[in-house]
Amino acid sequence: MILVEIGEPSWRRVKAFQGEPENSKVIMVELDLIDEARLTAHCQELATKQLIVTCYNKKVRPRSFRKGDLVLRRADIGNKNAGDGKLAENWEGLYHVKEAFSKGAYTLETLKGNVVKRT
Repeated sequence: MILVEIGEPSWRRVKAFQGEPENSKVIMVELDLIDEARLTAHCQELATKQLIVTCYNKKVRPRSFRKGDLVLRRADIGNKNAGDGKLAENWEGLYHVKEAFSKGAYTLETLKGNVVKRT
């Protein structure tokens, strides 16, 4: 205990010596308010996440491609050679957009006209 608490008791010490009936009432009130505290914390968490997403996506420039555009395809981890390690290429090929769908989905074909699977 700190010397200051001997002369002037802290809020926590005063709260501890209220007695058992008063303490039980305080605990019941706090239990009644716990749902409200959880809801407040959840709303604050959602607002913070939304702010983080907004800041993270601030510099993103949306791009869309049309039929016939030349594009590069992201190299999947499965297609990379194990020996290349972190120095492996991140992008592969040069492809034509064969068909453009909604929400950024595309069908690609090689320059020779072969359709690329799983694009």
